[in-house]
Amino acid sequence: MQPLEKLQSAALPAQSLAVYEVASDAPVELVWAHGWGHTHKNLLPLAEAMRQRARSVLFDFPGFGASPLPPAVWGTADYADAVAEWLAARKRARRIWVGHSFGCRVGLQLAGRHPEAVDGMFLIAAAGLPPQRSPGAALRIATRRWAYRLARGLTLEGPARERLRERFGSADYRAAGALRPILVKTVGEDLSEAARLVRCPVTLIYGDRDRETPPEMGARLNALIPGSRLYVLRGFDHWSVLGDGRHQIVQRLAEFVEEIG
Repeated sequence: MQPLEKLQSAALPAQSLAVYEVASDAPVELVWAHGWGHTHKNLLPLAEAMRQRARSVLFDFPGFGASPLPPAVWGTADYADAVAEWLAARKRARRIWVGHSFGCRVGLQLAGRHPEAVDGMFLIAAAGLPPQRSPGAALRIATRRWAYRLARGLTLEGPARERLRERFGSADYRAAGALRPILVKTVGEDLSEAARLVRCPVTLIYGDRDRETPPEMGARLNALIPGSRLYVLRGFDHWSVLGDGRHQIVQRLAEFVEEIG
């Protein structure tokens, strides 16, 4: 069998989900959930490295990769509900949700809203809580937002307003295209309550150089999720933790799989 096999599209409300598999005879199933702007390909090397310990299922979230856009402006709860419906149609196995960044947002909602869907979660650079900023940083951001809203009110829709978005928007916002409304909605969500509802075992992994989801966010999530464990890996940021930090991720995940399996 090929290392990566594309399965038939899974039926979801008003759309389909592009799903892939890394086959294995191992009894534990890993469900891999990528970050914003990524696809399953960003997590595939990790899934391949886990082949001896678990079989893996990877997918492109609706609106990413080979999966079509959602039928509406979805929040993370909508993504979680859609994934839960897809998982419910699969043969049940000991199942671990492995998410990165945005995939962790969806995972928190999934475990809170559909506790029967997963037996554990391994969350890498998990997002979902409001960032903590110094008064000076908060003032700078508020001033920038005020300037953007003022300029937007004086600019007609079209190329000029698009240039305004390019100037003031984040890199994710500039690249989001049709997903911009979903990005704005999901980034603004506070998933504190969802985290409090999680009852399955959870491991949290962060890089100590992560500026997008800093370790202090992991510490707050660790305090919210009963029984969770937090590991901070030295020398890695939000993206390098998946690449240069791969060997440490695989080690921690293998330990978690053994525990859950």
